[in-house]
Amino acid sequence: MSSFRVRPKFEMESNKTIEEIITIIKEKLKINTHHLHGQAMHDHITIRVNQSHRHYWSPQLSVQLYREPEDKVTRLVGVYGPMPNVWTLFTLVYLAVGVLFVFISIIGFSQKALGNSSSILYVLPILAAVALTMYIISQMGQKLGAAQTYAIHYFFEEALGEPVPEV
Repeated sequence: MSSFRVRPKFEMESNKTIEEIITIIKEKLKINTHHLHGQAMHDHITIRVNQSHRHYWSPQLSVQLYREPEDKVTRLVGVYGPMPNVWTLFTLVYLAVGVLFVFISIIGFSQKALGNSSSILYVLPILAAVALTMYIISQMGQKLGAAQTYAIHYFFEEALGEPVPEV
């Protein structure tokens, strides 16, 4: 797993049909020894760590399957990411910081252009520090979940019987 990627991603092709892949994953999830569970249906697979082994930074793998009728291969696009509650929290914090940054910039620079006190602009470096801190925390969390990410990756690779590109 490479650094500086918030949600590592892979793309690959398989000669198996979507139905074959779904069936294989469902069977392997029933008998896996990696403490994983998940769902496989229609054209989507989600693999998570079991509740008993999960922590706040535990990852999940979400795989979307594509196959056009005229194609001979199935395209798989997988994304390793945090659980939805973690992803939502970080997204909302980034959104709040971004909105505050824009509004404070507008107010501060307007006050400065009018010749008034623009001391509100001193908040901008604080907001930038909050965003940077959130990014560093997310990278640390990703490192804390790295072992489980690799377990999910190797399980998926083993289940497919095909090499999955390193993320």
